[in-house]
Amino acid sequence: MSANTLEIESRLHQIKGRESRTRSIATRFTQAEEQALLKTAEARGQNLREWARDVLLREAKQSSGSVSTGALMTEIVGLQLFLTNVLSPIACGEQMSPDQYQELMQQVKANKHQAAREVIAQHVADSKEKSHD
Repeated sequence: MSANTLEIESRLHQIKGRESRTRSIATRFTQAEEQALLKTAEARGQNLREWARDVLLREAKQSSGSVSTGALMTEIVGLQLFLTNVLSPIACGEQMSPDQYQELMQQVKANKHQAAREVIAQHVADSKEKSHD
């Protein structure tokens, strides 16, 4: 690298406040896929390249040990199942025995994954329906 190139990179780093980006990744999409990606990026107020970069980096970070969105959704739905099944009888003046509580906990653990998949599927269906309106 020439001294002039290093000087330009140094100025760009100072201007943008970040390390210069020198690598790129290319991929191909169908026209429909491209339109869906453009629409999503636009909805987030970003151009397609910046949005795609953010998504790729977020996915890379998640796969390196952090908790996935799906896992968080499963736990949230599990909590919803638990609270619904505990608060409903209590609101009606009933009491729950320790055995009933343990049985409820087992049911929640057994059903939360399927319930989360159903919630996500419904959300996707609702989003598709809204995008066609």
